[in-house]
Amino acid sequence: MAGFALNLAKPETQRSSTSSLIYDPKVRGVFYQVLTVALVALFVWMVTQNTINNLAKANIASGFDFLEGRAGFDIAQSLIPYSSDSTYGRALIVGLLNTLQVAFFGIITASILGFVVGIARLSKNWLIARLAQVYVEIFRNIPPLLVILFWYKGVISVLPQARDSIAMPLSSYLNNRGLFFPKAIWGDGAWMIGVALLVAIIASIVIFRWARKRQAATGQQFRSGWTAIGLIIGLPMLTFLVLGSPVTFDYPIAGRFNLTGGSTIGPEFISLYLALSFYTASFIAEIVRGGILAVPKGQTEAASALGIRPNVTTRLVIIPQAMRIIIPPLTSQFLNLTKNSSLAVAVGFADVVAVGGTMLNQTGQAVEIVALWLVIYLSLSVTTALFMNWFNAKMALVER
Repeated sequence: MAGFALNLAKPETQRSSTSSLIYDPKVRGVFYQVLTVALVALFVWMVTQNTINNLAKANIASGFDFLEGRAGFDIAQSLIPYSSDSTYGRALIVGLLNTLQVAFFGIITASILGFVVGIARLSKNWLIARLAQVYVEIFRNIPPLLVILFWYKGVISVLPQARDSIAMPLSSYLNNRGLFFPKAIWGDGAWMIGVALLVAIIASIVIFRWARKRQAATGQQFRSGWTAIGLIIGLPMLTFLVLGSPVTFDYPIAGRFNLTGGSTIGPEFISLYLALSFYTASFIAEIVRGGILAVPKGQTEAASALGIRPNVTTRLVIIPQAMRIIIPPLTSQFLNLTKNSSLAVAVGFADVVAVGGTMLNQTGQAVEIVALWLVIYLSLSVTTALFMNWFNAKMALVER
């Protein structure tokens, strides 16, 4: 009888163990995750097979071998040597560098302008605060494409012609064909100037970190900003003089009908750069204003009670605390600026999308080029996000 009872209890134990596995949250979580991955993989496989079959029916060869073919089209502005005899791959690199150029300078300008306007919105001066508000309300409520066309058609295109160029400082000229400025010609040993600049930047970072630790330990401030400016300007200049001026300049010369010599920044780049900078700065200004307002008012009052000047309070007390609120949404604006650079096709600037569009029309490799666009923009976005996350961790307040 005991053996019979044991045999009866064994299936019941197995059923209990099975039921506990089914209702275990961890087991169900793993099951649904595996099922989701399998369904996504199946979907990707089906789309891939369908694409391959359609390309085969249309007699279109798949793959990236077309990147080694001759491009056959010119690009007006290029950071590296390029001609119509270059390959499609090099043309795509030119477009990528142009996109990075717009994004880099646009982010710097938009950040500076956004911080200035954001602080100005909180100014006690009624006129300054209202002007800053008008700027924000105008630019953030206009689509970026219209802002680009405004700068391209409404500002740059109405500038004087080349014969009546506007003379700018440092032997530069501005007209409806762009900005003309002296071109640097690097001689023997000029690379040492770049090394000196790099050393100056590294030394400035070291001094900034040392000054911050010194101030935290003793309360004494060190003019690290002026020191960094002196190093970044002075050290390359000293190297330039010691090497015997290895860099010469080709200056633009105003002729009767045109300008010759020097370098040129086309109106397409200028309009895109200004539009993205001014447009994104309006959003950054509101982020900065919100971050400053989120800092408890008691911090400002405590600084005033200690006799600290308002500008020093803003720079050393308010802004450092507001940065932990500002940086996360600021990252989104940097990503938006980079992605909005794809609107360059509206003014004919050769960014990675415009160049890729020309390649698509000539080769018909739509799938490959769209895939390259996705990979490029995804890589730029992930890189920007990783850097801003690192910067956010560095700027986080450390409680004692």
